[in-house]
Formats: sequence, C-alpha cells, structure tokens
Amino acid sequence: MGIMIGSGIFLMAGSIAREVDSIALVIAIWALGGLLSLAGALSLSELGAALPSAGGLYVYLAETYGPAVGFVYGWSAVTLIHAGSIATMAAAIGFYTASLLGLSPVQQKLLQVLCIAFFTVVNSLGVSAGKHVQNALTVVKVAGIGLMVVLLYWRGNPAMLHANMFAHARPVHATTIGIALVAVLWAYDGWHIISFAAGEIRDPGRTLPRSLLIGTVLTTAIYLLTNVAYYAVLSPSSMRASDRVAATAVEHVLGSGAGVLMSILIVISILGAINGVMLGAPRVNLAMARDGLFFRQFARVSRRTHAPVVATVAQGLWAMLFTLLASFRELFTSYVFTSWIFYGLSVAAVIVLRHRRPGMKRPYLCPWYPMTPIFFILASFGIVVTTFIVDLKQALIGIGLILVGFPLYFVFRYTEKRYPLQAEDRN
Repeated sequence: MGIMIGSGIFLMAGSIAREVDSIALVIAIWALGGLLSLAGALSLSELGAALPSAGGLYVYLAETYGPAVGFVYGWSAVTLIHAGSIATMAAAIGFYTASLLGLSPVQQKLLQVLCIAFFTVVNSLGVSAGKHVQNALTVVKVAGIGLMVVLLYWRGNPAMLHANMFAHARPVHATTIGIALVAVLWAYDGWHIISFAAGEIRDPGRTLPRSLLIGTVLTTAIYLLTNVAYYAVLSPSSMRASDRVAATAVEHVLGSGAGVLMSILIVISILGAINGVMLGAPRVNLAMARDGLFFRQFARVSRRTHAPVVATVAQGLWAMLFTLLASFRELFTSYVFTSWIFYGLSVAAVIVLRHRRPGMKRPYLCPWYPMTPIFFILASFGIVVTTFIVDLKQALIGIGLILVGFPLYFVFRYTEKRYPLQAEDRN
C-alpha cells in the first residue's frame, strides 16, 4: 500500500475527469484498474511463492522465457521503468511544493534531486531501515487520506453527486476510456515491487501472496472512496479544471489553510512511494549481476547492512538524471507503456510454467485460473495498443530502449564467459 498509494490518486483525478463526464464511468474505470491490479497480484503471487528469489519479475521472465528476455526486462527496468517511476513521483512533489514554498523551476528540480538522494541513503542502510521508514510514511498517509475522505463526505453535497452520477456531456469512445485507464493504472502501479525483495522476506511462500492481495484490495477500496468524495464537493467541470484535485476539494470545504495541509499530506504520500520503489528496484540489478548479466559491482552487498549499496546508489543517480532531463508527461507515458509490456509477459508466465513444469512446487495457486491471468494479459495488450495510438513518439522510445537490450545481453554474456563472476564479487 505504501508503494501503490503515491501521487496518482491526487494527480490523476483531474486528468480522468477531462476524458469522461459521468461519475459512474469514472468510478467504473477506477474499479477496473483495481480488478486488473488484483488479477496481476493474484497471478504474481503464484510465481513469487514458487520462485522466492531477489529480483522479482526478472527472475520470473528469465525462468520462463530464457535469460535474454529476463535481461531485456532488467535493462528496461534500470534505464526507464524504475528510474522513470521515481522521477515521475519526484516531479509530482515539485507540483505540490511549488505553490506551497514559492519555488522556482530550478528550485523544484533541486528539491526533487534531494528527495531521491535522501531515500537512496536510507535504502543503502539495509532493508530494515527502508521498511521502518516505509511503514511510518504509510501509516501517516493512510490516516491522512481517511481523515480527508471523512471531511469531504461530511461537508459534501449529495444532490450534486446524484445529479452528475450518470451525466454524459460528450460521447465516450474506446480510446478515451483507454487513456483514462492508463492514468488509473499508473495510480495503482507498484503492486509488484515487493516481489523484488522476496529473497529477503521471511516465509515468502506465505507472506508474499498475503502482502500482494491484502495491499491491492485495500488500496482499491481507498481509491474508490476517495474519488466519490471528490465528486461530493466538486462538480465535473471543477474537476476538469484542476491538476490538484485533492487540495482543491479540501480548500473548497475548509478554506485555503486546509489546502496547505492537504499538500503536505500529498507530499508525504509521494515520499512513501518513492521509498518503496527505491527499496525494491535495486534488487533487479543485484539479481542480474549475480547471473553475470550486468556490471559485477552490482552483485555486491554490504557486509554490515546486507544492502546492495552499489545498485541502490546507481538507481538513485539515474533517477536524478531523469528528473533533470524529462517532463512529467514524457516520463509518465513511456514508463507506463514499457512496464505493462513486461507485466503482461510476467503474468503469461503463470500459464507457460503450468504447462511446461507441472511438477514445480507451488505453495500458492492463482485462483480462477486460467481466467485471471488471461484477463490481465488481454488488458495489457489493450494498454500497449492504446499508447501506440495516442502517443506514438513515447511508445517508440519505449520500444527502442527494449530493443537496445538484446545486443547488450550478448555483450554481457560474452564478458561473463571470458571473465566469470568470482565469489568475492558477491560480497
């Protein structure tokens, strides 16, 4: 929950309102995003329980489709998916602090870099340090969102909510719903991150599925309640006019001072999500390096903290570079497009391994198989196609980064054969 609940629930409500008018349709799209995330979590739980190694999706893809595909995912994760996620959330902090602190564009960028640097240090101190920071930030953000929702319902206008529930001022097209769904899925993203640290979790066969399922279900419930609360105090036209819907809604009922407190809560929420990604993402680099498919320095862990310090610092530095070079919109589109290609492949691995390795020990089985993974795979395909239609440039950038990974795989594979990884490189 700490990873999933970041800036999306606060930033994307306005973007979705600009695509669809009906409150019922908005809620249906958020519910569909929750169902897709739940289907992914249910499917990934089977893989995580059966293959509880550090690296998450990299491990599942390499096991199912071969090391080349695993490497290409890891390469994409290092260069775009994780760095893009962290940089996008850091950019969101810039949105909310600019008016709060009166920051210039240069000062916003500096603040974003400092936030990433702070969590790089925290997670270099070990998974325990990252966990405690994560839990503290999650408690604060969930409590704050709960208080916000109660206040908005209390001061809301049920008549306005009812009047706009099924209103349709504009025709609704499949691409419109697809664009809105992509925005919603970014708000849900992060449900898979905990699998990256599976090798450091006690009893992963039991803990990992519970974490994925409970966190995804509760996050979906929070998102649905929060979106209805927004519309209880703001009209659809007001929603479309704002990129800071949560702060606008609270200011509407409690005044500008409450909007400042809301902005602080949102920043805390985003900080928690950044920390969660920084906690899990470097484990992909670690797993790749241990397989001889990445720079061997990334295979090293601290003797004192057992953290992959080199991988963590490198991930942080790369994310800082992204914050300086790319806009929020560019980061968001390329990141979502690229990540969902690999999410679809990872969930398809459940079906492939069921057929290829029926005797594999599976402490947890995906319920409603095969419909659950098939539902997710079809949705992943739809998201990728939609991005090609509405933003071809960013889709091609994502495809280009993926394709670059294949020749790099053979370079690292050749290097590993010539200079095998030594035991001391893992320490």
